[in-house]
Order: sequence, then structure tokens, then C-alpha cells
Amino acid sequence: MTETVERLSTAPVPVGPVRRSDSPLAVVRRWWRLLTSMRTALVLLFLLAVAAVPGSLLPQRSLNQSKVSAYFAEHPDLAPVLDRFRMFDVFSSPWFAAIYLLLFVSLIGCIVPRTRLHFRATRQPPPPVPSRLDRLPQAASFERDLSPAAVADAATTVLRRGRWRVVRRRIGDTVEVSAEKGYLREIGNLAFHSALVALLAGLAFGKLNGYEGSILVEEGSGFCNSFQQYDTYRNGPFAEAGDLTPLCADLERFSVDYEDNLTPARFLAELTYTRELGGPASAYPLEVNSPLRTDGIRLYLTGHGFSPRFTITYPDGSQFTDISVPFIPEEQSTLASTGALKLPDRPGAGAGDTQLAIEGFFVPTAASMGDSRLISVDPRPRNPAVAIVVYEGSIGLDSGAAQNVFRLDQRQIERGVLERVDAGNLLVGQSLELPDGTEIRFEGYRQWVALQLSHDPGQLTVLIASAVMLLGLVCSLVVRRRRVWLRCRPADPGAGDEAASRTVVDVGGLARADSGGFSSDFAALVKQFSNHRAGKD
Repeated sequence: MTETVERLSTAPVPVGPVRRSDSPLAVVRRWWRLLTSMRTALVLLFLLAVAAVPGSLLPQRSLNQSKVSAYFAEHPDLAPVLDRFRMFDVFSSPWFAAIYLLLFVSLIGCIVPRTRLHFRATRQPPPPVPSRLDRLPQAASFERDLSPAAVADAATTVLRRGRWRVVRRRIGDTVEVSAEKGYLREIGNLAFHSALVALLAGLAFGKLNGYEGSILVEEGSGFCNSFQQYDTYRNGPFAEAGDLTPLCADLERFSVDYEDNLTPARFLAELTYTRELGGPASAYPLEVNSPLRTDGIRLYLTGHGFSPRFTITYPDGSQFTDISVPFIPEEQSTLASTGALKLPDRPGAGAGDTQLAIEGFFVPTAASMGDSRLISVDPRPRNPAVAIVVYEGSIGLDSGAAQNVFRLDQRQIERGVLERVDAGNLLVGQSLELPDGTEIRFEGYRQWVALQLSHDPGQLTVLIASAVMLLGLVCSLVVRRRRVWLRCRPADPGAGDEAASRTVVDVGGLARADSGGFSSDFAALVKQFSNHRAGKD
């Protein structure tokens, strides 16, 4: 009976004390049992969650190299120590991959034997009635003025109506009934863990075979899905450049709707795109929560800003006409933005000639002008203005060192090879004339949007696995594993089954979990057993 009480699970049978062996095979088996235990899987799942925390708190090279560089500059002593432990490349670090793979193996090692055991359990009938029903957590006894067979028939009807699996057995004059239900609980448990494995596999497959690129696009311009065009691009080790899905998109217009308190209500980027070279163009209203989905790729709207437009006229009459550069917002509430325009060579200039650079501060709606600093009071472009500082000299692009496209290289300024020559605040249409006669005219602005294109072939797998996990979790929480036994024996031991006019019924019940909740259910079943008549449905 002890075995019957304890074995309401399809978990592997605990192995009793065995003689410890130090052979290599025995050591491997012991470590394998430890790795494939559910306790180890839970510990590894917790470790995976903890290991992901640094990836959300510290800047990651795969997402923003400039932020990593800034962190090194701000924490020159701590950053190298963190970098030694791959804290700036958490999700591609060997230790994170080790936890991920160990969790994967542990889950598979747990699921496979439990699935096999549960499959066998579903094909086996409910176990025989224990010899001492009165020792079970739930037990009752009553008498009925019916034969044992009639009482068993009535109990069988009640149980089958409640979706119990029922088996009747006759032992002499006694009729026994075994019933069981709740197999869906273990199925839900196995489905949850199997779906978790599928989810991990889908995430890994997506990272290995997917790619992601980000780019800033101004109104009136566009881009194609080519890794050379992206500002940042990263791909999985199995994603080839030639596998990128053909797509070209142009930004026709961008607009923002604001509430009365200047809170953004809607961002709309009006796109036209083609899915193949020379193919028909289609329009799409791209919004924050409405990405463009086509041929397995997704195009998201992730940000926006302004690009001031300038015309540069040199003393010899040569010009850069209506050139623009994206400025990055520093204040999201007013979209006050900063940026830099670098002009390495003017038209017709020779090697070694002086280069021009402009550092600027753009405000969509200026509240003050003159010598004071510009103040932006509205994110809407009601009175656009720009404050510029002009430098001449060597920008430093010829050195081959990487530079921030939105900032001037301060090392060039500190070394004196890039000198400040003038500064001023400009409204649209106004100009600033430099001492050498060069004129800088502020022509206005264009709006730009930040777009992110991603391809994740494991996304559908992750979605389906997440849904199965949810369903499995619901089943494992809602469904309860139950067993009920009845022993129907003649009240008069000398009378046969058919001749007996009164029957003693012993009932026992066992719950895998929620034994407290089973008490009321068991009492209701006993009441039905004592009142239900055979043949009455």
C-alpha cells in the first residue's frame, strides 16, 4: 500500500542506497543523474536569469559600442576588470553559453525518461485496491441494501460521469473498483518543459541564423537591405551576407501627433517599399507598434529627430548645397539636439587644404536668440534655430581611426590642429560669414527616423513554444491527480454475491497534491456512492 500511496507521479523511481563505485563509468553516471535531475534544471534556470542581469545593466558591444567606450572612460579601473569576465559581451560569452547548454541538456535528460514513464502509465489500468483502505488519507465506509455487483455498477456510473478511468475486479464474493483521473496534469507538466526546450532551441536558432541592422533615414531618402548601408549591423555565425532578404524602402514623410500637454500620441512614417529590384512599390504607414512585416523580416520604427540643412559657400564660389546631417536629441521632451557636420574637402580643393567642421545645437522651437544659449520650449518645429560653432584645420579623418559621426574629435581640438574660428545663432534663412569669407547658411531642416530591420527565423518557434508553455502551465496548475478505490463485500459473509441483500462498501481516496481540497471532493463522491442507484444515469 505504501507504494500505491507514494507513486502518483511518473517521475523516475528513486534509487535506493547502492554500493558506491569509483570506476570512471560510475562517476559519469552519477554526474549524469545529477545533471538530469529536475532540481538541477531549476538551479540552472535560475542561474541563467541571474547571468542575464549584467547584460541589461551594462552596455553591450553588440548593441552600442560607443556606450561601452564611454563606460571605459568613466570607469577606467573597473571597466577592464569587467571586460575580463566578458561583462560587455554577456550573451556571447563562454560562461553564458555554458549555462545555456547545460540547461538545455538537463531539461532533455529530465523530459525523455518522464515522457517514457508517463506513456507507459497511461496504458496501464488503475492499480488494485489497497488491502487497508482505512489507512489512506481519505477513507469512509457505509452499507447499502444492494448486492455488491449492483453497488459497483452504481459507483462505476458515478465515476465515469466524472471522467474517471475505471476498472472493476472480482475477488470471490467481493467486487473492487479502482478509478483514477488527472493524467492531463502530468501531460501539461511535460508539455511545459518540452516547450521550454523548444523555446531555448528557437532562441538559439534565431540568434545563429538571424541578423539585425539599424539605420537613420531622412525624409526623401531611403535604404536597401544591404549590410554595407547600416549604421550598425550584426548577424549570427550562420547568416551569410548573400542571404539578406531583398527590400528597399524610402521615407516619404514623417509626422508626429501631440496631446495638449505635448506628449507624443502617434508617430507615423509614410514609407514606400519594394521587395525586389525593379518590382512594384507599395505604401506602408509605419508606426511604433505596427512594424512592416514581409518575407520573414520586420522593419521597426525606433526613434526620430531633426537634420539641420546648410549651404556652404567658399570665397572662390564653390559650394556644398543643401547638405544635412542627423542631430541626436538630448532632451526628449523638447527634442533639443546636438550634432556635427564634417566637411573634409571643399569642391576643387587639393590635399593638405584646410578642412571645415561645424558643431551645432538645434532647437525645433527657439525661445531666445542672440548671444545667449538657445532654449527649446516645444518639440514641434514652430521656430527652428541652430547654434553653431565653426572649426577649421584637420578633422582627423585621414588618420584612419574610427570617429563618432555625431561629435567632433576633441583630441584634434586639444592638440590645436582644429581651431575655432567663429560661432553664432541662426534662424532659417540666416547666414554666418567666417573671417576668410566663407558663408554658412541655415536652410531649414529635414526629419529623420531610426529604423531597425531584423530577421529572426526562430520567432515562430518561440511563439508556438510560449503558447504551449502557457497551456501546459495552466493544465499542471488546474488539473489534480486523484485515485479512488471501492471494496464492495457482502454484509453476510456466508451469502454469495447474488444472494446478498446488503453490502458493506469501503472507500479510500488519494491525491497527488492539494490533499486539503480533495477532502470535499471525496465527501461528495461518497455521498453519490451511497445514494446512486444502479441503472440510474
